[in-house]
Parts: sequence; structure tokens; C-alpha cells
Amino acid sequence: MIVDGRVLREDFVPSEVVHRHDEVNLLSETLEPLLSDGRPDPAFLFGPTGVGKTCLARYTLAQLRDQEPTVRAAYVNCWQEYTRFRVLYGILESLDRAVDVHRSTPKDELFDRLSRADGEPIVVVLDEVDQLEETGALYDLHRLPHVSLILIANREEELFASFDDRVRSRFHAGTRVRFDRYGTDELATILAERAEQGLEPGVVRESQLRTIADAASGDARVGLGILRSAARRADREGRASITDDVLEAAIPDARTAIRRQTVEGLIEHQRVLYDVIADAGEIEPGDLYAEYERRVDEPKTTRTLRNYLTKMVHYDLIEAVGKRRGRTYRLVAEDDADGSSDDL
Repeated sequence: MIVDGRVLREDFVPSEVVHRHDEVNLLSETLEPLLSDGRPDPAFLFGPTGVGKTCLARYTLAQLRDQEPTVRAAYVNCWQEYTRFRVLYGILESLDRAVDVHRSTPKDELFDRLSRADGEPIVVVLDEVDQLEETGALYDLHRLPHVSLILIANREEELFASFDDRVRSRFHAGTRVRFDRYGTDELATILAERAEQGLEPGVVRESQLRTIADAASGDARVGLGILRSAARRADREGRASITDDVLEAAIPDARTAIRRQTVEGLIEHQRVLYDVIADAGEIEPGDLYAEYERRVDEPKTTRTLRNYLTKMVHYDLIEAVGKRRGRTYRLVAEDDADGSSDDL
């Protein structure tokens, strides 16, 4: 039933991005100076999860490199690469310049290597940039005239609140590309195109794609997960097509799989916070921080912990109940993870 599993993955970059033409045009215009030896302003891509920010960045960069092959591209996911060393190493690795770099290599040496890689322009995509524990890497990269930046995050105000003054002042003038959640019709169209490329003809009906889009609540990551889960389940059961009962079972299965994958991707200190909340059921911030500090050897600052909690809210792992002094945290029930989140 599945003829090309890559197409059903969220990191697949299609040959054409639909329902994001304005966003593609704005990012393309921002990067246009690279076609004439110029340096564009930083570009920020803001929006909730599953709205195509990463896909659009990769797609637009591919289009740019078709026009100007000398432009090099580096992609770093700051959820995993969240320190200055890891960011710089990730960029050098993308450029095949990380040979002989070890954990003990001084960060300044990594920066020097990158500063010497100035033969051609480099576009660096920092995804989940609001996960950075330190903003020194942003300051480093902004200093390099041959490096241009695309920064991807959920919300502008939360990202800039994490910047120190020198970084905030340098990135104030960047281009903002904002993304809204997909509508049901838009997401159904995206799923139809992926199904056409990734599945055998006729195995999923248009009405079922709308059911998936509605269940995903505008999150393409969830929608693709449901479609992929349904196709795999139908295959295992020897079905000739995705039946309604298979689809009904696939919806919670996909949500569970996505949630498990997200939890497994949490960095160490986020996982401690998550586990404390899970153990407590519901907990106030003060008690949460106190128990977190009891469980770790080198606790992070309260500001960093707030950033961690904010990210987990965006990914529907936890929810903040109430405001300010009356706020508590609790896990999001799987059947309530609909892509919405409260403000912290």
C-alpha cells in the first residue's frame, strides 16, 4: 500500500509547497541579495508546530541553490544542538569542515574554522532556535559577513525575551514570516498530494482525508502521522484500502506515537521537569522548581526552566492551568492534545 514512505514523513520536502505561497515569496525576497553577492537580513519564521516552517525553509533554500549553486546551506536543530559548541559543530559538519573536532576542541577554534570558510556564502537554518541555552552562537554567526541566518521558532515575544541585549539589538531588524495553522481544506489538500505520491492509487478516500485533517486540528505533523499509521495498519491487516475502522484506530495510535517521540526527544533537564509533573499529577511552579533542583546536580536558571516549560506547552506535552500566582502545570491528556496551548 505504501509505495514511497519518505513522502509520508514530516521532513519530506515536496517539489511544490501549497497554501504557503505568500510565505515562500517573502522568504525568497529576503534571501534575494545572495544572488548578487549581498547579505540578507536575518529571517525569522514564527508559528505553531506543524504549520510548515521547516519545510518551507528547506524548500526555499533548495530553490535558491538552483539559481545560485555556490550558496551553501547548513541546517541545525537546536532542540538537540542547544549549546554554542553544538551549533557551531553542526554547521561545520554540514559544510564538511568538522574533521578532527572533538568535545575538547575549544569553541573559539570552531568559530575560527567557520570564519575561514568564507569562499562562498552560507545560509544557516537554526530550527527550534528558542531551545538554545545560550545566545553566544547567534552573536558569533551575525559577526560573519558570509553567513546569513534563518531562525525558526514558535513565538517572537518568547524568543526575544531569551536574548541578551547585544543579540536583541542585532536581530531587531530581521524579516518576520508568520504562519497560521492550516485550515481543514488546506490540510486535506496537502494530505491528498502526499497520498498520491506515497500510496497506491485509490487506497484512501477524499472524505477520509478530510477526517484526518479535522482530527489533526491544523497540524500537518499530526495529519501525516495519522495517514502513515492508517496505511501501515491497513497493510498489516491485509486490507486493500484504508477502511473507516482502520482510520478510527489510527488516530489515537498516531497521537501516541508522536507524543512518545516528542517526549523521547526532550533534553535531560526538560525530561526531569516532565517527569516531576507526571509524578505529581498537577503542581505549582515553586514546588516544581524545588523538586527539579532536588533531582539534578547542576540545575538551570529559573528563566531557562520557564523556556523549557513554554516549549513543552507548544508541543502539547504539558499545559499551564490558570494565570500567574494561581498557575499549575499538568500533563496534557492524549485525547486533549489538539494543537492548542495556553500562554505561560
